Amino acid sequence: MIAVTRLDGEEIVINAELIESIESVPETVIVLVTKKRLMVREPVDEIVRRVLAYRRAVHGGIEGVALPRPPSPPVVE
Repeated sequence: MIAVTRLDGEEIVINAELIESIESVPETVIVLVTKKRLMVREPVDEIVRRVLAYRRAVHGGIEGVALPRPPSPPVVE
């Protein structure tokens, strides 16, 4: 769970596992897997930092976190 602040100043706690995407339009919008959209005060990079910290705490380190991998270079024969 991570704490975020709605635009009206209300602090809420959301399940980080349910975050599908985070947009900056210019407010930060968190889209959950349920398609519910939450506008929050924190910038995108802060939300990402909180989610990664949550996952490290839950999974006991970075090895439990699925990070995107860069594309493999093309094979040249």
